[in-house]
Amino acid sequence: MANGKQLSELNFATFNNWVASQTDESFRQIASRGVLSRKEIAVQCGFSKSALDQNPRIKAALISAENGLRARGVLPPIATKPLEGDIPLTRVVGAEKSALEVIRLKRLEDENASLRAENGELKRQLARFTVIHEALALTGRLPR
Repeated sequence: MANGKQLSELNFATFNNWVASQTDESFRQIASRGVLSRKEIAVQCGFSKSALDQNPRIKAALISAENGLRARGVLPPIATKPLEGDIPLTRVVGAEKSALEVIRLKRLEDENASLRAENGELKRQLARFTVIHEALALTGRLPR
C-alpha cells in the first residue's frame, strides 16, 4: 500500500494525464458555472474529490488549466468583484414594494366599487323581471 506522499504523486500524474487526454469539447461538457466540475474530474481520474483541494500540486495545475481554457475561450471569464469605492447595486425593496402595493390596492378598490354597482343594478333588474315572470305565470302566458 502506498503512503500519502506516493499517493499524492500518483494522483498528480493521473490528473496530468487526464488533462492531456481531454479536448476543448470534453472540457466544455464538464464545465459548470464557469469552472470545471470537480466531481466529474474526480470520477474520471479515479480519485476522491478531496484530492483536488488537498493536494496543492493538483490544485495549482487545475487552476492553471482553467485559466488556459479561459484564455482559449472554452470557459467564460471570471466575474470581477466591485471596487471598494463602487456603490453596490442593491434593490430598494421596501419603497418599491409599498409603491406597487398602493397602486395595486387603489386599482382593486376601484374594481370592487365598480362590481358592487353592477351587482346592485343586476339585482334590481332581477327583481323587476321576477315580478313580470310571476305575472305571466299566473295568467298562463309563459313563452315556450
